[in-house]
Amino acid sequence: MDQDKLDDLLDRAQSFINSGRLDEQEVNYKKDIVARLRMAREAVFAGAEDWPRLVKRGLANNLPGWRATVAIRHWVDSQPEHARDALREFWAEGDTPPDERIRAFVAKVPPHDNWGGAWAIGTRLRVVSVLLMALPKGYPPFKITQFNSAYQRLGHDGPPKDSDEGATYKHALDFVDHIVARAQERNLERPCNPLEGQSLVWWSWWDRPNGPDEREKQIDRLPRTLEELAKELLLPFDFLDGVEELLHDKKQVIFQGPPGTSKTYVARALAKCLAGEQKEHEPKRVKLVQFHPSYAYEDFVQGFRPKLKGDGPPFELRHGPLVQMVAAAKDEPEEMHFLIIDEINRGNLSKILGELYYLLEYRAKDDEAEDDEIEMQLQYSDDPFAMPPNLYIIGTMNTADRSIALVDAALRRRFYFVPFYPDKPPIKGLLGRYLTEKKIQGMDRVAQFVEDANAKLGDQRRDVAIGPSYFMKENLNKEMAKRIWEYNVLPYVEEQLYGESGTLTEIKNLWKALWPDDNADPETTDDGDGDTTNGGNEGN
Repeated sequence: MDQDKLDDLLDRAQSFINSGRLDEQEVNYKKDIVARLRMAREAVFAGAEDWPRLVKRGLANNLPGWRATVAIRHWVDSQPEHARDALREFWAEGDTPPDERIRAFVAKVPPHDNWGGAWAIGTRLRVVSVLLMALPKGYPPFKITQFNSAYQRLGHDGPPKDSDEGATYKHALDFVDHIVARAQERNLERPCNPLEGQSLVWWSWWDRPNGPDEREKQIDRLPRTLEELAKELLLPFDFLDGVEELLHDKKQVIFQGPPGTSKTYVARALAKCLAGEQKEHEPKRVKLVQFHPSYAYEDFVQGFRPKLKGDGPPFELRHGPLVQMVAAAKDEPEEMHFLIIDEINRGNLSKILGELYYLLEYRAKDDEAEDDEIEMQLQYSDDPFAMPPNLYIIGTMNTADRSIALVDAALRRRFYFVPFYPDKPPIKGLLGRYLTEKKIQGMDRVAQFVEDANAKLGDQRRDVAIGPSYFMKENLNKEMAKRIWEYNVLPYVEEQLYGESGTLTEIKNLWKALWPDDNADPETTDDGDGDTTNGGNEGN
Protein backbone atom coordinates (compact mmCIF):
# COMPACT_ATOMS: atom_id res chain seq x y z
CA MET A 1 0.00 0.00 0.00
CA ASP A 2 1.24 3.48 -0.83
CA GLN A 3 1.66 5.10 2.59
CA ASP A 4 1.63 8.65 1.23
CA LYS A 5 -1.68 8.04 -0.54
CA LEU A 6 -3.14 6.54 2.62
CA ASP A 7 -2.00 9.54 4.68
CA ASP A 8 -3.51 11.88 2.09
CA LEU A 9 -6.81 9.99 2.33
CA LEU A 10 -6.79 10.16 6.13
CA ASP A 11 -6.05 13.89 6.01
CA ARG A 12 -8.85 14.53 3.55
CA ALA A 13 -11.25 12.49 5.65
CA GLN A 14 -10.75 14.53 8.84
CA SER A 15 -13.11 17.32 7.79
CA PHE A 16 -15.75 14.69 7.00
CA ILE A 17 -15.16 12.98 10.35
CA ASN A 18 -15.06 16.19 12.41
CA SER A 19 -18.28 17.46 10.85
CA GLY A 20 -20.14 14.52 12.36
CA ARG A 21 -21.15 13.19 8.96
CA LEU A 22 -19.10 10.02 9.40
CA ASP A 23 -21.50 9.01 12.16
CA GLU A 24 -24.65 10.45 10.63
CA GLN A 25 -24.15 9.06 7.14
CA GLU A 26 -22.01 5.95 7.53
CA VAL A 27 -21.70 4.58 11.05
CA ASN A 28 -25.00 5.05 12.86
CA TYR A 29 -27.21 3.15 10.45
CA LYS A 30 -24.71 0.27 10.43
CA LYS A 31 -24.85 0.16 14.23
CA ASP A 32 -28.63 -0.16 13.95
CA ILE A 33 -28.17 -3.09 11.57
CA VAL A 34 -25.73 -4.69 14.00
CA ALA A 35 -28.27 -4.34 16.82
CA ARG A 36 -31.02 -6.01 14.77
CA LEU A 37 -28.76 -8.83 13.62
CA ARG A 38 -27.58 -9.52 17.17
CA MET A 39 -31.22 -9.72 18.21
CA ALA A 40 -31.76 -12.23 15.39
CA ARG A 41 -28.68 -14.18 16.50
CA GLU A 42 -30.03 -14.45 20.04
CA ALA A 43 -33.37 -15.67 18.69
CA VAL A 44 -31.67 -18.31 16.54
CA PHE A 45 -29.76 -19.79 19.49
CA ALA A 46 -32.78 -19.54 21.79
CA GLY A 47 -34.99 -21.33 19.27
CA ALA A 48 -37.52 -18.50 19.37
CA GLU A 49 -40.46 -18.88 17.01
CA ASP A 50 -39.91 -15.51 15.40
CA TRP A 51 -36.24 -16.03 14.50
CA PRO A 52 -36.95 -16.17 10.70
CA ARG A 53 -38.70 -12.80 10.87
CA LEU A 54 -35.83 -11.29 12.85
CA VAL A 55 -33.21 -12.59 10.42
CA LYS A 56 -35.10 -11.18 7.46
CA ARG A 57 -35.61 -7.93 9.33
CA GLY A 58 -31.86 -7.73 9.89
CA LEU A 59 -31.38 -7.86 6.12
CA ALA A 60 -34.04 -5.21 5.41
CA ASN A 61 -31.59 -2.64 4.09
CA ASN A 62 -29.60 -1.96 0.95
CA LEU A 63 -26.27 -3.26 2.25
CA PRO A 64 -26.60 -6.98 1.37
CA GLY A 65 -27.57 -6.74 -2.29
CA TRP A 66 -30.91 -7.89 -3.61
CA ARG A 67 -30.13 -11.23 -5.29
CA ALA A 68 -28.35 -12.88 -2.39
CA THR A 69 -30.81 -11.36 0.10
CA VAL A 70 -33.71 -12.96 -1.76
CA ALA A 71 -31.91 -16.32 -1.68
CA ILE A 72 -31.31 -16.12 2.08
CA ARG A 73 -34.90 -15.05 2.78
CA HIS A 74 -36.25 -17.86 0.61
CA TRP A 75 -33.98 -20.38 2.33
CA VAL A 76 -35.11 -19.26 5.77
CA ASP A 77 -38.78 -19.61 4.74
CA SER A 78 -38.55 -22.86 2.79
CA GLN A 79 -35.98 -24.79 4.89
CA PRO A 80 -36.06 -23.16 8.33
CA GLU A 81 -34.39 -26.01 10.23
CA HIS A 82 -31.53 -26.27 7.74
CA ALA A 83 -31.05 -22.49 7.70
CA ARG A 84 -31.21 -22.26 11.50
CA ASP A 85 -28.53 -24.93 11.94
CA ALA A 86 -26.27 -23.20 9.42
CA LEU A 87 -26.74 -19.84 11.15
CA ARG A 88 -25.99 -21.37 14.55
CA GLU A 89 -22.68 -22.69 13.23
CA PHE A 90 -21.94 -19.41 11.45
CA TRP A 91 -22.75 -17.29 14.52
CA ALA A 92 -21.25 -19.64 17.13
CA GLU A 93 -19.00 -18.19 19.83
CA GLY A 94 -15.31 -18.94 19.65
CA ASP A 95 -12.20 -17.92 17.77
CA THR A 96 -13.09 -19.43 14.40
CA PRO A 97 -11.68 -16.96 11.82
CA PRO A 98 -14.25 -15.15 9.68
CA ASP A 99 -12.91 -16.64 6.44
CA GLU A 100 -13.56 -20.17 7.73
CA ARG A 101 -17.05 -19.21 8.91
CA ILE A 102 -17.82 -17.73 5.50
CA ARG A 103 -16.63 -20.79 3.55
CA ALA A 104 -18.68 -23.17 5.71
CA PHE A 105 -21.80 -21.04 5.50
CA VAL A 106 -21.68 -20.49 1.73
CA ALA A 107 -21.34 -24.25 1.24
CA LYS A 108 -24.57 -24.86 3.18
CA VAL A 109 -26.83 -22.68 1.03
CA PRO A 110 -28.95 -25.10 -1.04
CA PRO A 111 -27.63 -25.44 -4.61
CA HIS A 112 -31.09 -25.14 -6.16
CA ASP A 113 -31.42 -21.63 -4.76
CA ASN A 114 -28.41 -20.70 -6.87
CA TRP A 115 -27.97 -17.62 -4.68
CA GLY A 116 -30.71 -15.86 -6.57
CA GLY A 117 -29.08 -16.60 -9.92
CA ALA A 118 -25.88 -14.80 -8.92
CA TRP A 119 -22.72 -16.90 -8.75
CA ALA A 120 -20.32 -13.99 -8.41
CA ILE A 121 -18.17 -14.05 -5.28
CA GLY A 122 -18.89 -10.39 -4.59
CA THR A 123 -22.63 -11.03 -4.57
CA ARG A 124 -22.51 -13.90 -2.11
CA LEU A 125 -19.92 -12.23 0.10
CA ARG A 126 -21.91 -9.02 0.23
CA VAL A 127 -24.83 -10.59 2.12
CA VAL A 128 -22.69 -13.02 4.18
CA SER A 129 -20.51 -10.15 5.40
CA VAL A 130 -23.64 -8.34 6.61
CA LEU A 131 -24.71 -11.44 8.55
CA LEU A 132 -21.19 -11.54 9.99
CA MET A 133 -21.83 -8.14 11.59
CA ALA A 134 -23.88 -9.91 14.28
CA LEU A 135 -20.72 -11.30 15.89
CA PRO A 136 -19.26 -9.43 18.89
CA LYS A 137 -15.93 -8.65 17.18
CA GLY A 138 -17.50 -5.95 15.01
CA TYR A 139 -16.81 -7.25 11.53
CA PRO A 140 -17.55 -4.74 8.75
CA PRO A 141 -19.72 -5.27 5.65
CA PHE A 142 -18.14 -5.83 2.25
CA LYS A 143 -18.98 -4.47 -1.18
CA ILE A 144 -16.58 -5.40 -3.93
CA THR A 145 -17.00 -2.20 -5.99
CA GLN A 146 -15.93 0.09 -3.16
CA PHE A 147 -13.04 -2.08 -1.99
CA ASN A 148 -11.63 -2.55 -5.49
CA SER A 149 -11.76 1.22 -5.99
CA ALA A 150 -9.98 1.82 -2.67
CA TYR A 151 -7.31 -0.79 -3.49
CA GLN A 152 -6.57 0.95 -6.75
CA ARG A 153 -6.58 4.44 -5.28
CA LEU A 154 -4.19 3.54 -2.45
CA GLY A 155 -1.88 1.41 -4.54
CA HIS A 156 -2.88 -1.77 -2.73
CA ASP A 157 -2.93 -5.13 -4.50
CA GLY A 158 -6.32 -6.80 -4.62
CA PRO A 159 -6.85 -10.43 -3.61
CA PRO A 160 -5.53 -13.16 -5.93
CA LYS A 161 -7.90 -13.94 -8.79
CA ASP A 162 -8.55 -17.46 -7.54
CA SER A 163 -9.62 -16.24 -4.07
CA ASP A 164 -12.86 -17.63 -2.69
CA GLU A 165 -15.29 -15.70 -0.49
CA GLY A 166 -13.30 -16.35 2.67
CA ALA A 167 -9.97 -15.25 1.25
CA THR A 168 -11.55 -12.19 -0.40
CA TYR A 169 -13.06 -11.07 2.90
CA LYS A 170 -9.86 -11.72 4.86
CA HIS A 171 -7.97 -9.58 2.34
CA ALA A 172 -10.49 -6.75 2.78
CA LEU A 173 -10.40 -7.07 6.57
CA ASP A 174 -6.59 -6.84 6.62
CA PHE A 175 -6.86 -3.75 4.40
CA VAL A 176 -9.29 -2.08 6.81
CA ASP A 177 -7.17 -3.04 9.81
CA HIS A 178 -4.16 -1.40 8.15
CA ILE A 179 -6.12 1.83 7.69
CA VAL A 180 -7.14 1.84 11.36
CA ALA A 181 -3.60 1.01 12.51
CA ARG A 182 -2.14 3.86 10.44
CA ALA A 183 -4.64 6.29 11.95
CA GLN A 184 -3.55 5.20 15.43
CA GLU A 185 0.14 5.59 14.50
CA ARG A 186 -0.62 9.20 13.56
CA ASN A 187 -2.56 9.77 16.78
CA LEU A 188 -5.79 10.32 14.89
CA GLU A 189 -8.89 9.62 16.92
CA ARG A 190 -10.75 8.06 14.00
CA PRO A 191 -11.18 5.66 12.35
CA CYS A 192 -10.66 3.56 15.47
CA ASN A 193 -12.32 0.23 14.60
CA PRO A 194 -13.03 -1.95 11.52
CA LEU A 195 -16.58 -0.60 11.10
CA GLU A 196 -15.31 2.98 10.94
CA GLY A 197 -12.47 1.87 8.67
CA GLN A 198 -14.94 0.30 6.24
CA SER A 199 -17.04 3.46 6.38
CA LEU A 200 -13.96 5.41 5.36
CA VAL A 201 -13.48 3.01 2.43
CA TRP A 202 -17.06 3.75 1.40
CA TRP A 203 -16.47 7.48 1.74
CA SER A 204 -13.27 7.24 -0.30
CA TRP A 205 -15.23 5.72 -3.18
CA TRP A 206 -17.33 8.87 -3.39
CA ASP A 207 -14.38 11.13 -2.72
CA ARG A 208 -12.26 9.57 -5.45
CA PRO A 209 -10.86 11.76 -8.28
CA ASN A 210 -13.56 12.56 -10.84
CA GLY A 211 -16.10 11.26 -8.35
CA PRO A 212 -19.22 13.11 -7.19
CA ASP A 213 -17.86 16.11 -5.29
CA GLU A 214 -21.41 16.81 -4.09
CA ARG A 215 -20.68 14.47 -1.19
CA GLU A 216 -18.62 17.20 0.49
CA LYS A 217 -21.62 19.50 0.22
CA GLN A 218 -24.13 16.94 1.44
CA ILE A 219 -26.10 17.71 4.57
CA ASP A 220 -28.96 15.22 4.62
CA ARG A 221 -29.38 11.72 3.37
CA LEU A 222 -32.23 9.34 2.81
CA PRO A 223 -32.84 6.43 5.19
CA ARG A 224 -30.74 3.38 4.41
CA THR A 225 -32.80 0.78 6.24
CA LEU A 226 -36.50 0.03 6.25
CA GLU A 227 -36.54 0.66 9.98
CA GLU A 228 -35.13 4.16 9.48
CA LEU A 229 -37.61 4.75 6.67
CA ALA A 230 -40.52 3.57 8.81
CA LYS A 231 -39.58 6.10 11.48
CA GLU A 232 -39.30 8.90 8.94
CA LEU A 233 -42.59 8.06 7.22
CA LEU A 234 -44.34 7.37 10.56
CA LEU A 235 -45.51 4.04 9.19
CA PRO A 236 -45.16 0.56 10.75
CA PHE A 237 -41.98 -1.29 9.85
CA ASP A 238 -43.98 -4.47 9.25
CA PHE A 239 -45.99 -2.69 6.55
CA LEU A 240 -42.89 -1.62 4.60
CA ASP A 241 -41.30 -5.02 5.11
CA GLY A 242 -44.47 -6.62 3.77
CA VAL A 243 -44.42 -4.44 0.67
CA GLU A 244 -40.82 -5.48 0.06
CA GLU A 245 -41.90 -9.12 0.26
CA LEU A 246 -44.63 -8.45 -2.32
CA LEU A 247 -42.11 -6.78 -4.61
CA HIS A 248 -39.76 -9.74 -4.44
CA ASP A 249 -42.62 -12.12 -5.12
CA LYS A 250 -44.35 -10.50 -8.10
CA LYS A 251 -42.05 -7.54 -9.01
CA GLN A 252 -45.01 -5.18 -9.36
CA VAL A 253 -47.30 -3.51 -6.81
CA ILE A 254 -49.88 -0.74 -6.98
CA PHE A 255 -50.64 1.58 -4.08
CA GLN A 256 -54.35 2.41 -4.29
CA GLY A 257 -56.43 4.84 -2.30
CA PRO A 258 -57.98 8.31 -2.27
CA PRO A 259 -55.94 11.48 -2.77
CA GLY A 260 -53.80 12.76 0.08
CA THR A 261 -52.78 9.37 1.46
CA SER A 262 -49.07 9.71 0.55
CA LYS A 263 -49.09 6.96 -2.07
CA THR A 264 -46.56 8.61 -4.38
CA TYR A 265 -44.43 9.94 -1.54
CA VAL A 266 -44.16 6.50 0.07
CA ALA A 267 -43.50 4.87 -3.31
CA ARG A 268 -40.56 7.19 -4.03
CA ALA A 269 -39.12 6.97 -0.53
CA LEU A 270 -39.38 3.18 -0.43
CA ALA A 271 -37.84 2.81 -3.89
CA LYS A 272 -34.91 5.08 -3.05
CA CYS A 273 -34.29 3.25 0.22
CA LEU A 274 -34.33 -0.23 -1.32
CA ALA A 275 -32.29 0.91 -4.31
CA GLY A 276 -29.69 2.57 -2.09
CA GLU A 277 -30.06 5.88 -3.89
CA GLN A 278 -29.05 8.82 -1.72
CA LYS A 279 -29.87 12.49 -2.13
CA GLU A 280 -26.46 13.39 -3.45
CA HIS A 281 -26.61 10.83 -6.24
CA GLU A 282 -27.75 11.72 -9.69
CA PRO A 283 -30.98 9.72 -10.05
CA LYS A 284 -30.16 6.44 -11.77
CA ARG A 285 -31.95 3.60 -10.04
CA VAL A 286 -35.34 5.25 -9.53
CA LYS A 287 -37.44 6.95 -12.19
CA LEU A 288 -40.96 8.35 -11.93
CA VAL A 289 -43.39 8.76 -14.81
CA GLN A 290 -47.03 9.79 -14.81
CA PHE A 291 -49.67 8.26 -17.02
CA HIS A 292 -52.44 10.35 -18.55
CA PRO A 293 -55.07 9.84 -21.29
CA SER A 294 -52.77 10.98 -24.13
CA TYR A 295 -49.79 8.90 -22.97
CA ALA A 296 -48.89 6.18 -25.48
CA TYR A 297 -46.68 3.14 -26.04
CA GLU A 298 -44.28 5.35 -27.98
CA ASP A 299 -43.89 7.57 -24.90
CA PHE A 300 -43.43 4.78 -22.37
CA VAL A 301 -41.57 2.05 -24.27
CA GLN A 302 -40.09 3.31 -27.54
CA GLY A 303 -41.14 4.93 -30.77
CA PHE A 304 -40.06 7.11 -33.64
CA ARG A 305 -39.80 10.83 -33.07
CA PRO A 306 -38.91 13.73 -35.41
CA LYS A 307 -35.19 14.28 -35.78
CA LEU A 308 -34.59 18.02 -35.56
CA LYS A 309 -30.93 18.10 -36.55
CA GLY A 310 -28.47 16.22 -38.70
CA ASP A 311 -28.63 14.36 -41.96
CA GLY A 312 -30.39 11.13 -42.74
CA PRO A 313 -33.97 10.04 -42.05
CA PRO A 314 -36.23 12.69 -40.50
CA PHE A 315 -37.25 10.31 -37.71
CA GLU A 316 -35.24 8.45 -35.11
CA LEU A 317 -36.04 5.68 -32.66
CA ARG A 318 -36.12 6.95 -29.08
CA HIS A 319 -36.32 4.88 -25.95
CA GLY A 320 -38.95 5.66 -23.34
CA PRO A 321 -38.51 5.42 -19.56
CA LEU A 322 -39.19 1.69 -19.48
CA VAL A 323 -36.43 0.77 -21.94
CA GLN A 324 -34.10 3.24 -20.22
CA MET A 325 -34.69 1.64 -16.82
CA VAL A 326 -34.28 -1.86 -18.25
CA ALA A 327 -30.87 -0.82 -19.56
CA ALA A 328 -29.93 0.74 -16.20
CA ALA A 329 -31.00 -2.40 -14.33
CA LYS A 330 -28.94 -4.63 -16.61
CA ASP A 331 -25.92 -2.35 -16.14
CA GLU A 332 -26.14 -2.89 -12.36
CA PRO A 333 -27.45 -6.45 -12.03
CA GLU A 334 -26.79 -6.63 -8.29
CA GLU A 335 -28.82 -3.52 -7.43
CA MET A 336 -32.55 -2.98 -7.24
CA HIS A 337 -34.02 -0.51 -9.76
CA PHE A 338 -37.48 0.99 -9.67
CA LEU A 339 -39.89 2.50 -12.16
CA ILE A 340 -42.67 4.39 -10.39
CA ILE A 341 -45.83 4.94 -12.45
CA ASP A 342 -47.94 7.65 -10.90
CA GLU A 343 -51.69 7.65 -11.66
CA ILE A 344 -51.29 4.38 -13.53
CA ASN A 345 -55.04 4.03 -14.13
CA ARG A 346 -55.34 7.38 -15.93
CA GLY A 347 -53.71 5.96 -19.06
CA ASN A 348 -55.02 3.54 -21.66
CA LEU A 349 -53.08 0.62 -20.24
CA SER A 350 -53.61 -1.78 -23.13
CA LYS A 351 -52.33 0.87 -25.51
CA ILE A 352 -49.39 1.91 -23.35
CA LEU A 353 -48.14 -1.51 -22.27
CA GLY A 354 -48.69 -3.52 -25.44
CA GLU A 355 -46.67 -6.75 -25.35
CA LEU A 356 -45.41 -5.85 -21.88
CA TYR A 357 -48.57 -7.39 -20.47
CA TYR A 358 -46.91 -10.72 -21.22
CA LEU A 359 -43.43 -9.78 -20.01
CA LEU A 360 -44.71 -8.39 -16.71
CA GLU A 361 -46.21 -11.75 -15.81
CA TYR A 362 -43.73 -14.12 -17.41
CA ARG A 363 -40.27 -12.89 -16.61
CA ALA A 364 -37.28 -14.53 -14.99
CA LYS A 365 -37.51 -15.14 -11.26
CA ASP A 366 -34.89 -14.12 -8.73
CA ASP A 367 -33.53 -17.66 -8.65
CA GLU A 368 -33.13 -17.97 -12.42
CA ALA A 369 -30.10 -17.08 -14.48
CA GLU A 370 -30.13 -14.53 -17.30
CA ASP A 371 -30.30 -17.35 -19.85
CA ASP A 372 -33.77 -18.15 -18.53
CA GLU A 373 -35.17 -14.67 -19.19
CA ILE A 374 -38.32 -14.61 -21.30
CA GLU A 375 -37.74 -12.43 -24.36
CA MET A 376 -40.04 -10.78 -26.86
CA GLN A 377 -39.63 -8.44 -29.79
CA LEU A 378 -40.84 -4.88 -29.31
CA GLN A 379 -42.97 -3.16 -31.92
CA TYR A 380 -40.24 -0.86 -33.21
CA SER A 381 -37.16 -3.04 -32.77
CA ASP A 382 -35.83 -6.34 -34.05
CA ASP A 383 -33.73 -6.89 -30.93
CA PRO A 384 -34.99 -9.31 -28.25
CA PHE A 385 -36.30 -7.59 -25.14
CA ALA A 386 -36.63 -8.95 -21.61
CA MET A 387 -37.57 -7.54 -18.23
CA PRO A 388 -34.66 -8.09 -15.80
CA PRO A 389 -35.59 -9.47 -12.37
CA ASN A 390 -33.99 -6.52 -10.57
CA LEU A 391 -36.36 -3.96 -12.14
CA TYR A 392 -39.41 -3.39 -9.97
CA ILE A 393 -42.54 -1.38 -10.74
CA ILE A 394 -44.57 0.56 -8.17
CA GLY A 395 -47.77 2.11 -9.47
CA THR A 396 -50.13 4.49 -7.71
CA MET A 397 -53.87 4.63 -8.34
CA ASN A 398 -56.31 7.31 -7.25
CA THR A 399 -59.54 5.54 -6.34
CA ALA A 400 -61.51 8.80 -6.13
CA ASP A 401 -61.30 9.53 -9.87
CA ARG A 402 -64.67 8.31 -11.09
CA SER A 403 -63.88 9.28 -14.70
CA ILE A 404 -61.48 6.33 -14.92
CA ALA A 405 -62.66 2.87 -15.85
CA LEU A 406 -61.94 -0.02 -13.56
CA VAL A 407 -58.55 -1.65 -13.98
CA ASP A 408 -58.96 -4.76 -16.08
CA ALA A 409 -58.41 -8.26 -14.75
CA ALA A 410 -55.25 -8.75 -16.81
CA LEU A 411 -53.51 -5.92 -14.95
CA ARG A 412 -54.79 -7.05 -11.58
CA ARG A 413 -53.30 -10.48 -12.15
CA ARG A 414 -49.87 -8.95 -12.72
CA PHE A 415 -49.79 -6.60 -9.73
CA TYR A 416 -50.29 -6.80 -6.00
CA PHE A 417 -52.64 -4.05 -4.81
CA VAL A 418 -51.73 -2.37 -1.53
CA PRO A 419 -54.54 -0.30 0.08
CA PHE A 420 -53.89 3.23 1.33
CA TYR A 421 -57.09 4.22 3.14
CA PRO A 422 -57.33 6.80 5.96
CA ASP A 423 -59.52 4.57 8.13
CA LYS A 424 -57.25 1.52 7.95
CA PRO A 425 -53.60 0.85 8.85
CA PRO A 426 -51.02 1.97 7.94
CA ILE A 427 -52.58 5.38 7.09
CA LYS A 428 -55.06 5.46 9.97
CA GLY A 429 -53.86 7.95 12.59
CA LEU A 430 -51.04 9.23 10.38
CA LEU A 431 -51.97 12.91 10.76
CA GLY A 432 -52.02 12.60 14.55
CA ARG A 433 -48.63 10.90 14.55
CA TYR A 434 -47.27 13.63 12.29
CA LEU A 435 -48.52 16.44 14.53
CA THR A 436 -46.97 14.73 17.54
CA GLU A 437 -43.66 14.11 15.77
CA LYS A 438 -43.42 17.73 14.58
CA LYS A 439 -44.57 19.07 17.98
CA ILE A 440 -47.35 21.09 16.36
CA GLN A 441 -49.59 22.39 19.12
CA GLY A 442 -53.34 22.98 19.00
CA MET A 443 -54.00 21.10 15.77
CA ASP A 444 -55.15 17.79 17.25
CA ARG A 445 -58.71 18.90 16.52
CA VAL A 446 -57.89 18.91 12.80
CA ALA A 447 -56.70 15.30 12.98
CA GLN A 448 -59.90 14.39 14.81
CA PHE A 449 -61.96 16.19 12.15
CA VAL A 450 -60.35 14.11 9.39
CA GLU A 451 -61.20 10.90 11.24
CA ASP A 452 -64.77 12.02 12.02
CA ALA A 453 -65.40 13.20 8.46
CA ASN A 454 -64.17 9.92 7.02
CA ALA A 455 -66.39 8.06 9.48
CA LYS A 456 -69.34 10.00 8.04
CA LEU A 457 -68.37 8.83 4.57
CA GLY A 458 -68.36 5.22 5.77
CA ASP A 459 -67.01 2.09 4.16
CA GLN A 460 -69.04 2.54 1.00
CA ARG A 461 -67.40 5.90 0.27
CA ARG A 462 -63.87 5.12 1.51
CA ASP A 463 -62.52 5.56 -2.04
CA VAL A 464 -63.22 9.31 -1.73
CA ALA A 465 -62.09 9.77 1.87
CA ILE A 466 -60.09 12.81 2.98
CA GLY A 467 -56.39 11.98 3.06
CA PRO A 468 -54.24 13.15 5.98
CA SER A 469 -51.47 14.67 3.87
CA TYR A 470 -53.60 17.72 3.02
CA PHE A 471 -52.85 18.99 6.53
CA MET A 472 -49.35 17.54 6.97
CA LYS A 473 -47.52 20.89 6.94
CA GLU A 474 -44.62 21.63 9.27
CA ASN A 475 -45.90 25.15 9.98
CA LEU A 476 -49.58 24.19 10.25
CA ASN A 477 -51.63 26.65 12.25
CA LYS A 478 -55.25 27.74 12.45
CA GLU A 479 -55.10 30.15 9.53
CA MET A 480 -53.30 27.67 7.27
CA ALA A 481 -55.71 24.88 8.20
CA LYS A 482 -58.64 27.12 7.24
CA ARG A 483 -57.08 27.93 3.87
CA ILE A 484 -56.44 24.25 3.18
CA TRP A 485 -60.04 23.46 4.05
CA GLU A 486 -61.58 26.25 2.03
CA TYR A 487 -59.48 26.02 -1.13
CA ASN A 488 -58.37 22.39 -1.21
CA VAL A 489 -60.41 19.97 0.88
CA LEU A 490 -63.89 21.52 0.65
CA PRO A 491 -63.93 21.74 -3.19
CA TYR A 492 -62.82 18.10 -3.31
CA VAL A 493 -65.52 17.00 -0.86
CA GLU A 494 -68.20 19.01 -2.68
CA GLU A 495 -67.28 17.38 -5.97
CA GLN A 496 -67.24 13.87 -4.54
CA LEU A 497 -70.52 14.34 -2.65
CA TYR A 498 -72.42 16.06 -5.44
CA GLY A 499 -76.08 15.25 -4.95
CA GLU A 500 -75.56 14.05 -1.37
CA SER A 501 -76.37 17.26 0.48
CA GLY A 502 -77.06 15.53 3.77
CA THR A 503 -73.60 13.99 4.16
CA LEU A 504 -71.96 17.15 2.79
CA THR A 505 -73.75 19.30 5.37
CA GLU A 506 -72.71 16.97 8.19
CA ILE A 507 -69.04 17.22 7.17
CA LYS A 508 -69.26 21.01 6.87
CA ASN A 509 -70.75 21.18 10.34
CA LEU A 510 -67.92 19.06 11.69
CA TRP A 511 -65.46 21.61 10.35
CA LYS A 512 -67.42 24.57 11.74
CA ALA A 513 -67.39 22.93 15.16
CA LEU A 514 -63.58 23.12 15.29
CA TRP A 515 -63.62 26.89 15.87
CA PRO A 516 -67.20 27.80 16.80
CA ASP A 517 -66.29 31.38 17.72
CA ASP A 518 -65.29 32.04 14.12
CA ASN A 519 -68.62 30.91 12.73
CA ALA A 520 -70.92 33.58 14.17
CA ASP A 521 -73.30 35.09 11.64
CA PRO A 522 -71.75 38.46 10.67
CA GLU A 523 -75.25 39.88 10.10
CA THR A 524 -76.29 39.17 13.67
CA THR A 525 -74.75 41.24 16.46
CA ASP A 526 -75.41 41.79 20.13
CA ASP A 527 -75.16 45.39 21.43
CA GLY A 528 -75.05 44.23 25.00
CA ASP A 529 -78.57 45.29 26.08
CA GLY A 530 -80.11 41.89 25.47
CA ASP A 531 -81.64 42.85 22.12
CA THR A 532 -80.21 41.62 18.84
CA THR A 533 -80.16 43.63 15.69
CA ASN A 534 -79.97 42.31 12.18
CA GLY A 535 -77.21 44.22 10.46
CA GLY A 536 -78.80 47.57 11.39
CA ASN A 537 -82.06 46.76 9.59
CA GLU A 538 -84.91 46.64 12.12
CA GLY A 539 -87.58 45.26 9.87
CA ASN A 540 -89.30 45.67 6.55
